[in-house]
Amino acid sequence: MADLAHGARRGTTHLRWWIIGVCFLGTAVNYIDRQALSVSAPTICEQFKFSNDDYSSIVRSFLLAYTVMQFVSGMIMDRIGVRWGMALFAGWWSLSGMLHALGRGLWSFRAYRFMLGMGEAGNWPAATKAVSEWFPARERAMAVAIFDSGSGIGGMLAAPLVAWLIWHYGWQVAFIVTGSLALLWVGLWLAIYYPPASHPRVSAGELEEIRALREGEEAPPAAAGSWLELLARRPVWGVILGRSLSDCVWWFYVYWLPKYLADQRGFSLAQIAALAWIPFLTCDIGNIAGGWLSGHLMRRGWSLDAARKWVLLLGVIGMLAGVPAGLTSDAHLCIALISVATLAYGGWGTIMLTLPADLFPSGQTGTVSGLSGTGAGLGGFVFTWVIGIVVDRVSYTPIFLAAGLLPLMALLLVQLLIPKVRMVEPS
Repeated sequence: MADLAHGARRGTTHLRWWIIGVCFLGTAVNYIDRQALSVSAPTICEQFKFSNDDYSSIVRSFLLAYTVMQFVSGMIMDRIGVRWGMALFAGWWSLSGMLHALGRGLWSFRAYRFMLGMGEAGNWPAATKAVSEWFPARERAMAVAIFDSGSGIGGMLAAPLVAWLIWHYGWQVAFIVTGSLALLWVGLWLAIYYPPASHPRVSAGELEEIRALREGEEAPPAAAGSWLELLARRPVWGVILGRSLSDCVWWFYVYWLPKYLADQRGFSLAQIAALAWIPFLTCDIGNIAGGWLSGHLMRRGWSLDAARKWVLLLGVIGMLAGVPAGLTSDAHLCIALISVATLAYGGWGTIMLTLPADLFPSGQTGTVSGLSGTGAGLGGFVFTWVIGIVVDRVSYTPIFLAAGLLPLMALLLVQLLIPKVRMVEPS
């Protein structure tokens, strides 16, 4: 780490945990904005006579931009820094979210969704890079778990909040209110986030603590290198392919669960608001549990590799619950099984988001995280396209089957391409 101790000073105690708390809030706002469409989908699709394939094309517009900008945003974070990079992307997604209120047909919703995907893509590379700058390996998974759990909290809050706004004011107001939240968050972010060595409120004691915890853990400094050079490394592909075959499962639950409950289970908007938040809560529990378990195992003497891989294995086993979820005739059992699957995904996702910081020095973390996010977005784009076609022509059952089995393939590829989790030696 660059010159962490530059003079004695007094500051905020445990500042790095306050910073990750702000990242958590940003992720929650990100998902509230994202879920505004999912919750309002039954209303909007009915008003504009959208088919499942039409709705799928709107979601794909988001994922197309999200896929490309994950890669671009990661490089931007490595070049201009997390502080201003995150502010730039959050401001963009805020304005894009509010523009949804002007939607008047299929093409306008596709355009506004594309713009939202451009902005929201920056959150995860930025937060992962912040973790790599502020946290040592044994705290890193928990830090990632905390900020990533904002996705579950955001999804959980979105269902009742957006439904209430639709009931009282209409779906247009729902987009304006949720979209404005990110602008408020940007002010908080700029007030609290700086790199460790230049932070005006970090204490000398915390700087020394971070440096002591990180001694000997990183590979010798290396040039950042181009993204093409990074793609020549097998561990990068392990993270990319692992996320592309597992994050698409999460996209399915995020974007299609409210519509599935309305179309196949006959749920009203009130019932969706009452129950659709539960899988997001269990995902958050999985985030925290996965981060805690990995750190706990390392404190008990497990290697970094074993601690990370064990949590990944448990996650894959739990995501198999998606298979019977699509087969049961009991709607409440279906939601319970989906909740088990998202609980397991939460633990899996925490480790997958942590791996770029485990494998590469902080100067490359943003780019690697962005590349893996691009893989995740591409997987989600293809899977969403398939969902729209299969649901219109067959049913949801094959989709639930795929949602249970794809993570198994993801784990096999991770093990093949990352046989041991450790800092990659510079080329």
